[in-house]
Amino acid sequence: MNKTKNLIIGAGPAGLAVAGRMRKQNLDFVILESSKNIADRWHHHYDRLLLHTVKQLSHLPHLEFPEDYPTYVPRAKLVKYYEDYAKHFEIKPHFNETVVSIKLENEGWEVMTKNGKQFIAENVIIATGINRIPNVPVFKNQESFQGKIMHSIDYKNTQPFEGQKVIVIGMGNTGAELALDLSEKNIDVTLAVRSPITLVPRDVNGRPVQLTARTLAKIPFGIGDWLGTQIRKIVIGDLTKYGVPMSKQHPVVQLRETGKTPVIDLGTVAQIKKGKIKIVGKIDCFFEKGIVFESGEKIEFDSVILATGYRAKVEDFLENGKYFLDKYEIPKQPVGEGEFKGLYFVGFDNYKLGGILGTLYNDSELVVEDIMGK
Repeated sequence: MNKTKNLIIGAGPAGLAVAGRMRKQNLDFVILESSKNIADRWHHHYDRLLLHTVKQLSHLPHLEFPEDYPTYVPRAKLVKYYEDYAKHFEIKPHFNETVVSIKLENEGWEVMTKNGKQFIAENVIIATGINRIPNVPVFKNQESFQGKIMHSIDYKNTQPFEGQKVIVIGMGNTGAELALDLSEKNIDVTLAVRSPITLVPRDVNGRPVQLTARTLAKIPFGIGDWLGTQIRKIVIGDLTKYGVPMSKQHPVVQLRETGKTPVIDLGTVAQIKKGKIKIVGKIDCFFEKGIVFESGEKIEFDSVILATGYRAKVEDFLENGKYFLDKYEIPKQPVGEGEFKGLYFVGFDNYKLGGILGTLYNDSELVVEDIMGK
């Protein structure tokens, strides 16, 4: 049995942020990571991925990105930054240790790993993130389809899809970007959009909209929100005539009330308007060579990419964890209370336009201050 005051689960950005702050405060900790890598998920994302948030608002605590990094940091450079961050703060995870249970015992929180290791900790920081488990829906007659069905987690680049007809199911940020990637290589791509979408341009006239939005938010009487809406109308326009159902909610309201992140447009809108990305609606069922839609349209496809998101699923390993989840099935807040006192959750709050990296920066500070206060 291993005893420690502070146990961090996950060596992705959230876990690193907490570990970096703890190191700065000379707090001891142990960190467990289920894979063999620092920030493992970022090692495997698709090739073209860049951060959608600007670098000055996306770095981890106490160490900014190198000056020569571009405004939107690419995946490979981000991986190097996270690895350098771990070296800088001497963060040395126990790799290949998958946590299978967390429960409260007399001595503290008992954490068991798949390898049979046992840890007892006063404080456990769960930093496994909202993207832990791929969400893989099953459609009617799917088993009859003779083509390939894959989740976006396994997409790397366009090469395997050359000469194919491809459908991307789901127009979140990932689905929109994968469709863009395929269309730019002249691959026949269709995007299935089920529910109304809020689209936000990443940049307007070369300036990041994220920075503009922070400025507009300071303008009183809702004028900033109104200006933001006008900008979206001019830059994005009405896509309903192309088949894209458009949400009428303000992005901040949508994020807060539905948990859905606005789609940050990197060029998908232009490709839709050019007809390079075709839009379809809800799926009824599969058949041997393709999909039948609720509209009655029947289209053949070679490959299906499920850009259907992920689930946090902390209840899989946290005893009674379902009682600390909100309506979106993620932890209600960073600091546990009541029967969850001593538990902390970082990297789950995606309800702000600053993105998950911005919120984990703030939440890690809140968590470490609470632990020091104890």
